[in-house]
Amino acid sequence: MRLIMNDAKLETVEQVRRFLEGNGVVEFKGLTAMEKYHWIEEVLIRFRYHLLRRDDKGALRRYAAKVTGYSRAQVSRLIAEHKRTGRLKRTQYIRHRFPRRYTPSEIELLAATDELHGWLSGPATKKIMEREYEVYGHIEFGNISQVSIAHLYNLRRSNAYRNSTRRFVKTKPTVSRIGERAKPDPKGQPGYIRIDTVHQGDTDGLKGVYHINSVDEITQWEIIASVERISEAYLAPILEGMLLQFPFIIRGFHSDNGSEFVNYVVAKLLNKLLIKFTKSRPRHTDDNGLVETKNGSVLRKNLGYAHIPQACAEALNQYHNDYLNPYINFHRPCFFAVSVVDHRGRMKKTYPYKEVTTPYERLKNVPGAEGYLRPGLTLELLGAIANQMSDNQSAERMVNARSKLFEQIIRPAQRVA
Repeated sequence: MRLIMNDAKLETVEQVRRFLEGNGVVEFKGLTAMEKYHWIEEVLIRFRYHLLRRDDKGALRRYAAKVTGYSRAQVSRLIAEHKRTGRLKRTQYIRHRFPRRYTPSEIELLAATDELHGWLSGPATKKIMEREYEVYGHIEFGNISQVSIAHLYNLRRSNAYRNSTRRFVKTKPTVSRIGERAKPDPKGQPGYIRIDTVHQGDTDGLKGVYHINSVDEITQWEIIASVERISEAYLAPILEGMLLQFPFIIRGFHSDNGSEFVNYVVAKLLNKLLIKFTKSRPRHTDDNGLVETKNGSVLRKNLGYAHIPQACAEALNQYHNDYLNPYINFHRPCFFAVSVVDHRGRMKKTYPYKEVTTPYERLKNVPGAEGYLRPGLTLELLGAIANQMSDNQSAERMVNARSKLFEQIIRPAQRVA
């Protein structure tokens, strides 16, 4: 915005004073710096500032500060300059620049050398350029070979260097702050689960269903569920349902570093349920070993490796809840490790026969087991479920249900074929 101000009617200092008294809150904006200089110069000449009394000079200084927005000190400096030189002119600031020692062509030589040798360290690159000049007589390297190692790195960051070469750097992985990298320490208490995903194969470019396998570390209580896709929309609701199927309160949740679990949706769910979230550490492949062994010995053994369409996830979950999960927790014995020290003083895990038992029996033998159960659930209620049928009857019931399930899965595929 350009402001054109006509103050020619202000002819005396007294009129200026009345103007200042009546316009105490007025600010004039829109004048450029050059216009302000010209206006101040014109006011000083019109009122013959240097011939005025001290009080009148003060009024004109306040008037100039009001119109231009300059500080009192700045107005005083401009008036002093006008008195000394007889005019006001903006001085152009000339920034000091050091002379340029290395030309763009020499920076291109550095870039070409880096590109040929694969971007070596600064000392190695400087040594190469020195040899080009001193040993092989390439005089174009005479100046650039004298560059300091520190300034060599500065030249590599210059626009002239970057315009001369292209260097591709591998993408650095983003460090996720979700979850703690640590091995869970349940201290003999149930409620610390390990979790993993298993993909049920592809066929003709079509993805198969995904299984979510979760195992408690102390009792080996196992809950299996299936989802159509590994995404937040499918995973969050099924995961919350799985956690509620465990008979005891969940206190710890451990996974590998896959994004299906290490995300803000899962973290929010675990925070809501007051569950500590840990994830596997680098170079500790056994951090999630328990659930990975269950993937093969339980899940793959029951469902195999053949492709199962994603649309069958709901039918699979019905099978898991009614048949597979009750069988593996109440009727399928598991090995439980016992750590002993051998004759060499090394800690060794053994699997004695007396420790072979079902997850339910293991839960019963945990000291103070009743205190870990969910509200409203007792060991008597769990025992009633376990005693409804024998191990063989439960296995036979599960096998028959699995056969019917596979018939439902295969039949639509045969129609398509």
